[in-house]
Amino acid sequence: MLSKARIKYIKSLQVKKYRQLEQRFVVEGAKTVLELLASDYATECVLSTPDFLAEYEPELKRFAGELIEVKPDMLATFGEYHTNNGALAIARIKPNMPPQLTPHDYALVLDDIRDPGNLGTIIRIADWYGIKAVIASAETAELYNPKVLHASKGSFTRVPVFYTELTGFLADVTVPVYGTFLAGDDVHTVPFGKGGMIVIGNEAHGISAEVEKFVTKKISIPRYGKAESLNAGVATAVICDNIRRNIFNHGEHGGIHRG
Repeated sequence: MLSKARIKYIKSLQVKKYRQLEQRFVVEGAKTVLELLASDYATECVLSTPDFLAEYEPELKRFAGELIEVKPDMLATFGEYHTNNGALAIARIKPNMPPQLTPHDYALVLDDIRDPGNLGTIIRIADWYGIKAVIASAETAELYNPKVLHASKGSFTRVPVFYTELTGFLADVTVPVYGTFLAGDDVHTVPFGKGGMIVIGNEAHGISAEVEKFVTKKISIPRYGKAESLNAGVATAVICDNIRRNIFNHGEHGGIHRG
């Protein structure tokens, strides 16, 4: 049985301040918990309903951490999403380490993406298209925000996210740096190379002037209708799809990794 102190601790991890203090975060939902357990994250504890325990007994037998059975109505009170009726896990936050990138890799560079849902969606898109990593400014939404994890649908376990000062990072980059601008070249005709950085700007203000200085190729997504704009996630998907198509058509598969 969970003590009041343990319940308070689990609930506290919904708040960024306590996640940073404890260096722990919460993952909700059966599918995402299973992906977490299959990843290289250090999972310390799983709270599970009886149905989840029965259905995924083989996977849970391999789990060396603490396994606690709880009723569905209690489980739903611990997390951000009250529809969770399967499992919840507590895992350690990974150190913020730069990814190992080669000149044939693609990475997304996020210039102050503030909306947690957008960040989670972008991580999921990166996972779908085999993008190697996500580089994020310090002002970008926190990776371990429950809304980010929920929107990523488990992709956060496969796509590393590195927070850094972007101008310093981009100053050392030797591959092309693509950035989205209204006056850029049509993304459908841009000859994307084997690797590079794709800068995605802030939802309201786009790419900052400081980061723009490091963009070597300006691209745009042409508008054919009357919509005012695309959100950051949709724009990222359009760009990644064109990178994939361009590389595939030219027989260069180095920077995009198939699952």
